[in-house]
Amino acid sequence: MTTLYGIPNCDSIKKARKWLEDNCIGYEFHDYKKAGIDKATLENWCKEFGYESLVNKRGTTWRKLDDKLKDNINEAKAIKIMQENTSVIKRPVLISEKTRIVGFSEADYKTLL
Repeated sequence: MTTLYGIPNCDSIKKARKWLEDNCIGYEFHDYKKAGIDKATLENWCKEFGYESLVNKRGTTWRKLDDKLKDNINEAKAIKIMQENTSVIKRPVLISEKTRIVGFSEADYKTLL
């Protein structure tokens, strides 16, 4: 089963969902706002992708965080921030048996899915 992680009102999520639906790929949507995200999942993603790839430093959520939280960021701090502020996680994260992708790129989806 394919799971798409994100928040429903995100433009990247909307594009990814539309692409999956247009290409008849079934998926489950995991809404961070409703379901949150557990520490173990974030730890696994950080090992696979690196926390730097998961933290969206361009978004308003990141910019609004206290500088003390953002200073000297490391994996443990990043995981804590992502758990407490799920909007800071780069979107979407797509996980399937064969493929794992952070962010939406139509070219990547075509190639990998």
